[in-house]
Amino acid sequence: MTDLLLGLVGFGIIFLSAALLGGMVALRRKSPPAFREIPAFTRLRQAVGRVVEDGTRLHVSLGHGALITPQSASGMAGLTLLRRLAELTSAGDQPPIATSGDAALTILSQRTLETASQASAQGVYDPAAGRLTGLTPFSYAAGAIPAIRNENISANVLMGNFGVEAALLTDAAERANTFTLAASDNLAAQAVLYASAQDPLIGEELYAAGAYMDAGPVHAASLIVQDILRWLIIVVILVGALIQLLRAVGIL
Repeated sequence: MTDLLLGLVGFGIIFLSAALLGGMVALRRKSPPAFREIPAFTRLRQAVGRVVEDGTRLHVSLGHGALITPQSASGMAGLTLLRRLAELTSAGDQPPIATSGDAALTILSQRTLETASQASAQGVYDPAAGRLTGLTPFSYAAGAIPAIRNENISANVLMGNFGVEAALLTDAAERANTFTLAASDNLAAQAVLYASAQDPLIGEELYAAGAYMDAGPVHAASLIVQDILRWLIIVVILVGALIQLLRAVGIL
C-alpha cells in the first residue's frame, strides 16, 4: 500500500511538472521572464565573442558521468550548452572542441556538433571535434589537457560530472591564460572549481545554463517551474510542521 501511494505521489509530481512546464512555455513566448543576473554567463558571452573575432577555439568539457547513472543530468546540461555555444561560434573560423570521459557522452557530443553545424550558414563539421579522452577520471583529465594547451583554445567551459581531477583542467587553463567557466554536480568538484576556476557556477546554476544562454523557451520555462515546485515543497513542509505543532498542544 505504501509503495502504491508513493508511486501515485511520484506520478502526480511528474504530471504537475509537465503541466506547469507546458503552461510556462506558452507564457514564455508572450512575455519573457526576468532572471537574476549571473555574471559568469555575461562573461561567457563576451568570451564567445572573442573566440569568433580572434579565430580561436572554444573547448567544452562534459565530464565523465555515464548516461545510465544519476550523474547524467549534469552531462545533459553540458550538451545543451555545447549546442548553443556551437551555434554562437558558427561564424568563427574553427568549430568548438568537446571532450568527455564517457563513450555515450562522446557520441552525443559529436551528434550535437554536427546538428549545430547543419543549422549554421557555413556548415563546417569536424568529426574529430568530439573526443573521448579517457575512461577513468584522471585519464580523462590527462587526455583533455593537451587540447587546452595546444589547440589555440581561448575559452574553456567545464560542465558535467567531475571529481577532484577537475583541478588539473583548471590549472591547464590558467597556465594557458584562457577564460574558464566551470560547474559540476559533485560536491568535491564544486569545492575545487570554486577555488581554481575564474567563473565557477554554484549548485543549481549548472542547470540554468540553457536558459541564460537562450537555448530555447523550454529551458527558461523550466527555471520558473523549479521555483514553483520549491514554493510548493516549502508550503507542504510548513503545513506539516503546523499540524504537528497543533497535535502536540492538543488542538488536533
